[in-house]
Amino acid sequence: MQFTPSKLNTFLFFKLPSAYWCGVRVKRINGEACTATVRHKWFNQNPFNSMYFAVQAMAAELTTGALMMYHINRSGKKISMLVANNKAAFTKKAKGRITFTCNQGELAVHAIAQAVATGEGQTLWMTAEGKDESGDTVSVMEFEWTIKAK
Repeated sequence: MQFTPSKLNTFLFFKLPSAYWCGVRVKRINGEACTATVRHKWFNQNPFNSMYFAVQAMAAELTTGALMMYHINRSGKKISMLVANNKAAFTKKAKGRITFTCNQGELAVHAIAQAVATGEGQTLWMTAEGKDESGDTVSVMEFEWTIKAK
């Protein structure tokens, strides 16, 4: 698969439809970073009139996972990946358009190289930060990815 925002958003529609229908969209991806946005709407709100935490988690995980997929694809190797753990901190109500960014592509490159070189599973924590339209951080989410060369 070619890693463009358009291709990833089509992937979302077919493979992660709940994220797609909640409004999660990839805006940018390259070797260093991935950015996704989601807008607070009636459909993805919580009872406190802000974005439901699970919707934020879908967008945040997508940025880390898409970076991992991007680098696995570039490696040309068959590598499995799975989230083993996650942590989240919420600092402000998520309203309006929230932009999640993970800029840890280099961590993925290193972990993939280790998995291929050693044949052993690797784990790494990747972080995505969500900011509102005024640039304030609303949430920071960390995902522990496990990868293994097949």
